[in-house]
Amino acid sequence: MMTVLGTQGTIKDIESFVQQLNEFSFQEQLVIQAFDAKGIYGKDHVVSAVNHAKRAFQQGMNATNTLALEILLYAAGERQIQKAIKKMGIKKGKQGIVFLLTDSANHIKNPNVDDAVIRRLLKTFHLTLDENVIKGDRGTLKRFGITDEELSTIPEEKYGDLILEKVAMVDIIK
Repeated sequence: MMTVLGTQGTIKDIESFVQQLNEFSFQEQLVIQAFDAKGIYGKDHVVSAVNHAKRAFQQGMNATNTLALEILLYAAGERQIQKAIKKMGIKKGKQGIVFLLTDSANHIKNPNVDDAVIRRLLKTFHLTLDENVIKGDRGTLKRFGITDEELSTIPEEKYGDLILEKVAMVDIIK
């Protein structure tokens, strides 16, 4: 089960937000990670990060103690938590926020999170749905160190592949 949501909202206090998100996650028995939307380049980016993180746990290769943090590392293309938080973490103020909601296993029966859970998430954090924040742009790619020169060598419809390579490279980074 995996759901990726694009939202808009305002974060007044990051510590309170993280604490409240952890409580919500525990209550719903879900793994939830929130990302600064400026660091996400499409749903495939998040899905790939989740799949890599789950595989790392299954193989005992995880670098963190929680699946949510492992997902953050892969999504950021980093091996260090502080670098990943700086690149992909929620900031204070009004912003686009991408949420990933999943369970620790992959249940195929119900591939999506219940709509009631999504409504509670939006209400709890005073968010509005905005799927456009998930799309990403050239700025997102530059945050990952991808240069204009590199971008000029491939068609725009392949830009997402560059991010997927960055996610996959986390397995190689020491």
